[in-house]
Amino acid sequence: MSLISVAVPVPFLDLLTYRVPAPMPAPVVGARVRVPVGSRVLTGVVVETSVTPTAFELKDVVAVLDQEPYVPQAVVELCRWTADYYLAGLGDTIAVSMPPGAKGTRSAFKTRKIAAVTASGLEVVRLQSKPAETTGGVRPASDGPHALSASQAAGDLIATVTAKQRAALEVIAAATPGLPTSELRDRGVTADMVARLAARGLVSLREEQQERDPFERAVMPDVAPDRARQLTAEQSAALEQLAALAGTQEFRVALLHGVTGSGKTEIYLRLADRVRRSGRQVLLMVPEIALTPSVAAQFRGVFGDRVAIQHSALSDGERHDQWQRIRRGDVDIVVGTRSAVFAPLSCLGLIIVDEEHDGSYKQEEAPRYHGRDVAIVRASRERALVVLGSATPSMESYQNAETGKYSRARLERRVLDRPLASVTIVNMREEYADSGPDVILSRPLVAAIGERLTRREQVVVLLNRRGYATAVFCRQCGDTYECPNCSVSLTVHRIRQRAETENQTGSNFPGENQTRSGFEWRARCHYCNYSTKVARQCRKCAAPYLEQAGFGTEKVEQQLRDIFPDARIGRVDRDSIRRKGALTSLLTRFGAGELDLLVGTQMIAKGHDFPRVTLVGVISADVGLGLADFRASERTFQLLTQVAGRAGRGERTGEAIIQTLYPEHYSIQLACSQDYGAFFERELKFRRGMRYPPTVALINVVARGRSFEEALSTATDIVRRLEPATASSNFAILGPAPAPLGRLRGEHRVQFFLKGTRRAEMRTALKSVLAAIPEVRRRITVDVDPLSVL
Repeated sequence: MSLISVAVPVPFLDLLTYRVPAPMPAPVVGARVRVPVGSRVLTGVVVETSVTPTAFELKDVVAVLDQEPYVPQAVVELCRWTADYYLAGLGDTIAVSMPPGAKGTRSAFKTRKIAAVTASGLEVVRLQSKPAETTGGVRPASDGPHALSASQAAGDLIATVTAKQRAALEVIAAATPGLPTSELRDRGVTADMVARLAARGLVSLREEQQERDPFERAVMPDVAPDRARQLTAEQSAALEQLAALAGTQEFRVALLHGVTGSGKTEIYLRLADRVRRSGRQVLLMVPEIALTPSVAAQFRGVFGDRVAIQHSALSDGERHDQWQRIRRGDVDIVVGTRSAVFAPLSCLGLIIVDEEHDGSYKQEEAPRYHGRDVAIVRASRERALVVLGSATPSMESYQNAETGKYSRARLERRVLDRPLASVTIVNMREEYADSGPDVILSRPLVAAIGERLTRREQVVVLLNRRGYATAVFCRQCGDTYECPNCSVSLTVHRIRQRAETENQTGSNFPGENQTRSGFEWRARCHYCNYSTKVARQCRKCAAPYLEQAGFGTEKVEQQLRDIFPDARIGRVDRDSIRRKGALTSLLTRFGAGELDLLVGTQMIAKGHDFPRVTLVGVISADVGLGLADFRASERTFQLLTQVAGRAGRGERTGEAIIQTLYPEHYSIQLACSQDYGAFFERELKFRRGMRYPPTVALINVVARGRSFEEALSTATDIVRRLEPATASSNFAILGPAPAPLGRLRGEHRVQFFLKGTRRAEMRTALKSVLAAIPEVRRRITVDVDPLSVL
């Protein structure tokens, strides 16, 4: 009887050891097994097969689901590293690497029934179409006695087949090698009729596995590959440099630093082709689902069905089938978002992390891994090249390139030497002084939009804040709508009702009726999704003086419609793209010129190539600068640089107009001049002075509790246990202190930081303390290398 260690998808649970009873086959590493965990039976993955016996009483494996590794051993080992580095549960981490349906005992493959006519059925169809040959059972003498007997039998059978059944047989017989029962149903042939024909031996039924293809029904951009396109001198040099690194078939990391519109995607395509021709596979990672359709369309246009995609916008069935295609080795290239880093590729030669600076690569729930950093570790294990592409690299990646840890390739010019967009800063303090505090769209931006619409050019307007208004308050008593679960104000949304409601007068909001055009007001929390209808009167004092404060993308869209009633306007934010395919459809329409204006959050700021866009407007460019986060300036610079890069990518020059209350801030000034080098030096000076990454490493620990006192007590206990380790190790502890978001989803939050130059020491010390007090593990969030400290 052998012993195995199994990772089960239970948070914070270590590996569990089980016996494999005879005569059950011993599973291999990566195989799925059904095992008892408490009162439940769960599906886990085998991690170790040579386990030392213990004195504890062990439970038996219930079932072995796979004879071969379901999760490749290399991916299992990558998950073990990820769980260890990010102090996460191995079961949770392996679960991220598996497709939907992998935990169940039933097959996740989709099957369909195919009906085909048997030889007897074909004889009936043939004879019923030639009644003269069956009259009286007479057939030509040359057919012989056996044929005569078969004819008589078929003739007898025909006499008992109804007209509808005969028609059904003709439909099925016309298709070789049969028709799906679903298609027969659409043609009026019911499942009951098919079953009756099958029972009489006239039709046979078989099950056929049906692969769900996300490319089949997806709204994909029309991308025609141009293999004859000439590369610029910079592109050619960068391609040859990267191809040489890939050709060594050794682990390498290279930063591809190219300005917006410099043709990084074309380099990706050609580099991927070279690696594929060498017999190795390619993984292309993109940060946002919004970018996946356009990038996948380009790669599919070049490499055909040897491309698979992996992202959460696919249906569970599509994700499962695409994952299985990758596992079988039916593809050469995988395009996906963060979790695609765990794709079951067997011969990986190249990983491309596009827009490597993007915060979407960091998962904000357990396991809190960073897709870019895990990609680098995977490449090191598979002796592959990693290309990190960006116009605005992260501070960490650029620092590694500066010190020589990473190779670097530069693209300093746009394709066809097109100029970067000219940038104009609008000081909103002056706009408020002239036009009042309620101005959203400045006069220069309105005028510039009008000019573009007159010339039939397109415009992108960015506001990185969704909703209609940021708060609702009573003008009489000051009461505000706040989330009962989180320490934030509720954001106001204008929700379309299914049926038109009667227009009412006396609205509480200036210029707006409560049910205007079938809309209603709802206040929603963007953290826990709590929502409530906005009343017409104050809930506390009953005064009819409720007002809105602030604004989001919904209000910007409405103002643009009011100012430009003939313009075709679309909006891209988390609220407008909930329906599957809505985002791709909207971006495709904009790319085809069916929309004039596109309003959106940061989802529209990166990676998209719209040649007709000649103007980008940025509203509240400083919206992120007020956050209590040391990365605020970096994010602002990246967002402004990226969105300005959407303008002027075609034949006509582009312009960006940036509205801000802080025009003198260095992140805004340097974004306008597209001067990444100057920004890096200025920001690095700040980070060094304050001892923030990339000069040091950081671990953020948040303790949660039903009360503030409980959360503070837990955090304080951990800090006290950690303090002895700081004397012999090179790290410090900051805190504990109330978290900026003091209450989230009904729990109070207290945080502290570990800051030092040696991550391993900090992780080891923290892991040791948490192991000594396992009862608090469920009340603790550990974020290694955090991107946000809120």
